[in-house]
Amino acid sequence: MEATAGSVGSPSGNQSTSKFGVGSGQVIQEFGYDDDVDEDLRADLEQASGHELVDEYYDDVTDAAILWWREDDGDVQDLTDLMINAQEMLEGAGLIWVFTPKSGRDGHVPPGEIDEAASTAGLHATSAISAAVNWSGIRLTARGRGK
Repeated sequence: MEATAGSVGSPSGNQSTSKFGVGSGQVIQEFGYDDDVDEDLRADLEQASGHELVDEYYDDVTDAAILWWREDDGDVQDLTDLMINAQEMLEGAGLIWVFTPKSGRDGHVPPGEIDEAASTAGLHATSAISAAVNWSGIRLTARGRGK
């Protein structure tokens, strides 16, 4: 696994979460939790970090953020605002993942909308994965200065 700026400790080696780049000792803030989220994915992230996920009201420094986002959660501007909020507590170049229902499932958000929101928020989508049975994940990173 590649090293991630802002990470604390070392990766857990858990194959199901290694694709998310989280490691032992990291604090992961969660936005958009609802009854449709993938509980197995959440449990894997908690196991890898050694901590429970913290909610959107957490007011200390975090290493990563996950955003559950569905079509009916709002428009591109709402998603942009959420991405900006998620960045506020991140330590350095912490990770942000946007999880959205997969194509063809209720609540799916087209990747173009996520890219547009990310660009406006000063972020860049770097990779997309199948995060869980019903959820896709898009990894976001901060844009370099001058870009």
